[in-house]
Order: sequence, then C-alpha cells, then structure tokens
Amino acid sequence: MSDERDGAQDPENRTDGPEPDENPTEIMPAVPAQPAAESEPAGPSGPDESAASAAPADTPPTDTAVADPAGSDEAPASNRRWVKYAAVVAGVIALGAIAYAVDWVVSADRVPRGVTVAGVAIGGESTSAAEQTLRAQLGPRADRAVPVRAGTTDSEVVPAQAGVGIDWSATVARAGAQPINPVTRLTSLFTSREIGVVSTVDDAALTQAMVGVQQQTDRAPREGNVVFEGAQVVPVAPLAGQNLQVDAAKDTFADDWAFGTTVELPVDVVDVSVTQAGVDAALRDVATPAVAADVVVTGKDGATATLPRDQVGTVLAFTPDGDGGLAPQYNVEAATGILAPQLAGTEIKPKDAEISLAGGSPKVVPSVTGEMVQWPKTLEPLPALLTAPAPRATPAVYEPAQPALTTEGAEALGIREVIGEYTTGGFEYASGVNIRLAASEINGAIVKPGETFSLNGYTGPRGYAQGYIDSGIINNGRPDKAVGGGISQLATTLYNASYFAGMEDVDHTEHSYYISRYPAAREATVYEGAIDLKFRNPAKTGVMIQTIGTGSNITVRIWGTKTVDVESVTGNRTNQTSPDTITLPAGPHCVASSGAPGFTVSDTRIITDANTGAEISRNTRTVRYDPVPVVKCVSNEPAPEPSEDSAPSEASPGR
Repeated sequence: MSDERDGAQDPENRTDGPEPDENPTEIMPAVPAQPAAESEPAGPSGPDESAASAAPADTPPTDTAVADPAGSDEAPASNRRWVKYAAVVAGVIALGAIAYAVDWVVSADRVPRGVTVAGVAIGGESTSAAEQTLRAQLGPRADRAVPVRAGTTDSEVVPAQAGVGIDWSATVARAGAQPINPVTRLTSLFTSREIGVVSTVDDAALTQAMVGVQQQTDRAPREGNVVFEGAQVVPVAPLAGQNLQVDAAKDTFADDWAFGTTVELPVDVVDVSVTQAGVDAALRDVATPAVAADVVVTGKDGATATLPRDQVGTVLAFTPDGDGGLAPQYNVEAATGILAPQLAGTEIKPKDAEISLAGGSPKVVPSVTGEMVQWPKTLEPLPALLTAPAPRATPAVYEPAQPALTTEGAEALGIREVIGEYTTGGFEYASGVNIRLAASEINGAIVKPGETFSLNGYTGPRGYAQGYIDSGIINNGRPDKAVGGGISQLATTLYNASYFAGMEDVDHTEHSYYISRYPAAREATVYEGAIDLKFRNPAKTGVMIQTIGTGSNITVRIWGTKTVDVESVTGNRTNQTSPDTITLPAGPHCVASSGAPGFTVSDTRIITDANTGAEISRNTRTVRYDPVPVVKCVSNEPAPEPSEDSAPSEASPGR
C-alpha cells in the first residue's frame, strides 16, 4: 500500500481538513493530477502533508487497489525484454540456417552421416572413399569361413566358394542421398543406421552350399524311448527333427554373411510326441523294475521255464501313448518262444488221425488228444510279474489240445478208393532225386471238401538245404540247370492224376515248349515263388494224395469216393513254327539241343456222372508251344595248331 493510504488510517498521522462524508461515493486518485500540483505550491508541511490533505481524514479503507506510481514503467520494460528474446531466437535461426546451408553444401556429395555396412562406418565419406573402405574392411571376409547355425546344428560356409560376393557400388548406393529434414541431419550426429550389403549371388553355387549344410543338419525326429542292452536299461532322449529351408536359407545367408557373426538359417522343426518326463517315468516305473529279477514259469513234475532278466528286452518294448509318455508293450509270442521249449517235455502233443495204405487199402489210424501249455493264459500275469519283487513265479496253464483231424473226422472223409492215377517216366538221375524227394513230402496229403491244394505251399522251399540238387530247367526259352530242377515232372504227374480224379483246376502253367514225355496241352511246370500248381476239391468227400517213386518213373494216385468219370480229348497240332539256332559259350549253363518245332494244340476235358453217365461239364484248353531252339555250345578257347605230321582234330575250326 502507498504511504498515503496508510496515513489515512492512522489517527496520529492525520492532517487537518474537513471531515469526509459518511457515505463517500468516490475515491480520489492516490497520485494527484499534474495540473493541481502545478497551480498550488506545496505548503510548509511538505509533500506528505499535501498528500494527506487530498483526501478526507476519516475516509474508511476500501478493497480497491491503489496503483503503484512505479507501475507506469513496467510495460515498456517487458516489451523491451520480448524484443531481446525475439532477437536472440532470430539470431539462432539465422545461424542454424547458415549452418544447415553450409553443412548441405559440404556434405551434398557424401554418404549420409551415421551409415554403417556390416558394422563398418562409412557415414560422411565420399562414395568413392566409402567403396574403398568397404573393399578394405569387408573384401577379405568373402574368403573366410562364416559360421552358420541351422536349428541345433553348427556348420561353416565360405562365401566365395558358395558363389557369394559384394556389389560395392550398389551397397554404397543403398545408403541413399543426404536427408533434407534438418532434424534427421541433426540426429544423425548421435545415431547410426545399418544398411547391410548388397550381395552378388551365383545361385547354383549357393544352392550347392546350402544343400551341403542340409546334409549335415537335416534329421528325422527321434522319439524318446527306453531300450534294453541285455539286463541294462538304456534311456533314449527325445530329439525333435529338423529340415533346412534351403531357399530361405540362401536368402538369409546372402543378407547376413558379411557381418562376420553366426548366421541363423531357418529350419522346419518336426516335433516329437514323447517328452523327457515320459521317458523318465517309463524308466523308473517299468523298465528298471522289469530287469531286476528273472521270471519263472512252473510246469508239471517240478519242471520250470525261466525268462532271464537279460532277455526281458525281447519281451518288453515301449510305444508313445499319445500324451507325452510311453506305454509298455508285452510280446507274448516272443515270451512263448523263450519259455515253451523249456516245458515241451511236460506236454502231450495232439496227433492227427491218419489214413494208412499199408495193407493196400485205406485204414484210419486213430487220432490222439494232447495236453499243451496255453501260453497266452499262462502269461496273462506277465506285466505284474515284471514289476513284482523277487522271486517272480507263475504256474503254467495246461489244457487239452484236440488234433486237427480227429478219428471221426477221418472216417467221415470217405477216402476209400482210387479216383485218379497217372504215371510218367524217362527222367535223368538228378531229376529223379528231386522228384522222389518232393513226392515224399506230399505223400499222404489230405484235401478236405472245398479246400485248395498248392504244390509249392505244401513242399515249401526246394533248395540245397532241403536236399535238392541241380537238374534241368527251362530258362528264358532254352534248356538250363538249377537247384530243384525236374520237379515239373512231378507237377505234370500230379496235374494229370487230379485231372482224372475230377478236381477243379485253380492254377497251372504249361511249359514254354513241348516236352515229348508229357501229354500235349495236359502238363504243368512249377518254379518256386513264381509258378505253382493248385487244384480244389469240389466233392463232398475228402481226397488223399499217394505218391510212388522209382528210379525210372513216378506215380500219383488220388484216393477218395468216385462220383465222376473223366475223358480227355486231344486235338490236332496246328500252326507249326521252326526253331531258331542259338550259340552259347560252353559251360555248365549251356545244354546242347537239337531243337524241335513249335505248334498249337488243344485238350478238352469231359466230366460225366459216374452213376448215370450224364455229362456234367466240357472244357477246352488251347496251348501254344514255342519251338525248342537249336542250342550249340562253343568253346572260346582256340584249338591247338596241328603239326605237319598230324591231321586236324574234330574240334578244329573249319570242320
């Protein structure tokens, strides 16, 4: 407040003057008007008294602000300050503009500041200097091995060998022009911008390099598992599979190789379904207890069979359970293979009824009911046994075992008379050995009503291990030799016996060329694993095969109940063809032949009812035989030159 306002309120400082109105309506200015000061000189009491007399002494204080006499100078001073500020700002802007212009002129032909290429700074350099810098710093990297990682596999690639280099001018050009934005130019003083390299690529070479990496990195997924090595349990940790994305890997390598750090190549991951926790659980809860002790099966009369702990791995295995774990699988068949032989002496095997021809006519030899260990039932407790504490034992379960052919079944077959018979001969010694061996294997074979007999299926393999020897065969249309040769004669004899017995032909194949000791269009060949002889028994009664072999011939009889008569009608030979001549090196696989013509012929089988004579069926089969080639076996060794006193030998050339 001014001194004047303070004085008006202080009774001690009041000056003489008229009393103010009780209700003043106007407040006088705190500073007297200039004219009043000029017209009326100050009294002897001085300025303070004059100021006090300007207002009534009793004027009460009011809230109206009283202007400070000095306030009249504040506005001009403030304006002067703002002018100064504006001048400073204008100066700064002017200086910035000048600096921007100077910077633009100086750096217009240079790489923008802050630019780096594969970690090499080139900002602020001219394009030519920047290229020289890059060549010096990055050029040698093309010849150095760059580490690459694909999934979990590490490898190396030399860029130059992979057809990868640097396009220097394009790399520098990638930095771009100087920025116009002044803020960008300013911030470039404190920041950096990585632009990478522009690579040159030989696509074929880079593809080859990535395929080489792929060969190291790709792998199939490995499921977690538990396996056994004897009595030792071996956990197999799960491992996801991975496949390198070759095309994407090429792009990644071309972009990142120059940095000199490990390049992460993209892979497709093939997940596994079994977790490590699943492996650990199977190991702890199943596998480890399983090999802790042997498993014993007790049989009759104190006999025992043992599954040793070191063979548990043949019985117990694990498969994924679909929930991250492993499910145990128990191979009862494998366990039976280990245990059954040990209790075989306690079993009574069933024996089929037989039909004996010892007395010249069929007689049924009764069957025998056996008593055998039922291993599936016996091994039902196996899972529990393999986790039980020692000793681990379980009793064998024995049950009656019925024969496949009982006495009653054999008697009901109706095998009582010969219904078909055929004999062939004229074979050589080696063929005779094979023919008689195969004939002995099918002798006594019974074919029940509706069943199909297979010669190959009944004899099984016919090799050296089974006692067969080398003999004649037809190989690619010409005579040759092989183990088991000659069996076709047995096939032909059996085919004709079944033919006249009224059996139904299921499968048979004639020889490629005609063999004179067989009936034309009514013969058969066989070859293990490829060509078979099969016939079906269409009768309501069974049939039995009897074979009789001698040193010169083989006879096959079909026994059963006669219900039909069979007649064979052979047609004329037509369309004869002449043989070709083949010359082969002399040796064990060259069988000389004089040849024979080929021809076409047919056979008609007529089946009639044995009681009424009524025709049941008539079927014709036409066969075309190739000509038998003329085979000449010629030695490759030259004949010795004759002396002057000797005549040419029969083997000499020119005879």
